[in-house]
Parts: sequence; structure tokens; C-alpha cells
Amino acid sequence: MAATVPPAVPHPRASAEDVPEGAVGWYRTALGWDAVAGPPVQLLTGAAFDVLELPLDAGAALLARGPATGPAAAAGDRMRLLTAAGTADELPSLLEWLDWSGVDLDLAAVGAGGRITAPPPPGQGAHGEHRWLRPPTAGHRTRLPALSGLGGRADAPDLVRLVAAAAAECHRVRLLRAVRARAGGTGVQPLAFS
Repeated sequence: MAATVPPAVPHPRASAEDVPEGAVGWYRTALGWDAVAGPPVQLLTGAAFDVLELPLDAGAALLARGPATGPAAAAGDRMRLLTAAGTADELPSLLEWLDWSGVDLDLAAVGAGGRITAPPPPGQGAHGEHRWLRPPTAGHRTRLPALSGLGGRADAPDLVRLVAAAAAECHRVRLLRAVRARAGGTGVQPLAFS
């Protein structure tokens, strides 16, 4: 009779309670990200991930559209989408390639040498304006959007599609705000007769 191999059981997901250092320890241990202690905890960008930052309403529409993204966090009236390290340097040329250069999109990137305020780890509640909308996966398995030329994982979300969708939503939100401003804040465009 052949021996059967028991199925592999994944290790339990690390939580902030499992790490004595709290949030900083969770980010360092469970995710392998560079975190700096202090009120507030900061995550260093450029090594493990970069960040695309856009208006929260544009980001909410983007998440509702359903393109594959990596982790997403709210920071006040801004949304932060985590992408593969090195993608911040690619954003200007990518926007140009997608024919968005010269358009004020309110879409920015934070890369090497930057930092963002860390939302509390999942399950720890939201403190202030910072919270995870799509939290990262513990155990260094987080899939971050990348360009294939930057060594992204084959199963990672596509950065080109994500940036194209984000640019379109940023532009849509900007146009809607302009229409509302012209209509006196009602959101209804006045009728025009000639």
C-alpha cells in the first residue's frame, strides 16, 4: 500500500497581537516591509513597494470597476494603491504612452526614498483617516501590480491596466467636479438652449 502524503497546511496568518512590537512588528515580520516606529507608524517606499496616489472618490470608482489591484488604503481624501517597487519611476512615461501626458489627473507616485503613514494592521480598526480598503496578505504573498519588464510575478495584476483605469477615473472625477461647480454645486448640468 502506497504511503499517502498529508496535505500541506498553511501557517496561521500573523496578526498584530502575535508580534510584540505592535504595528511596526506586524509590517516588518508578517509582510517584510520597512516600517518606522512613531506616532504615526511610517512605511518606507521604494524597496518592497511603491504607491500610486489619487483622489479617494476616483479610487473608490476604480475599485468598484473591478480591475485587479494590490493592497489599497484610504488616507483622508486620498487613496493609495500599492504597486511593485520601481513603478513610481515608470508612471510619467506610462501616462505618456497611454496618451494622458499633459492632462491634470491628480495622480501621483511615491517611490524610492518616500514614506507613507501606515494604516493599522487588519483587524486593529481604523485610527484617524488611515485604513486598509484592500489589506495586504501576510507571509510575503502580496501580489503587487507591475510591468512585466520590472520582474513582476506572472500572477500579479497588470500595472498598465491599473494606471489606465486610474487615469480615466481621475479625469472623470475632475470633469464631474467642474460640472458641479458650474451648476452651483447641485451636480445637475443646466440645460442649454440656442
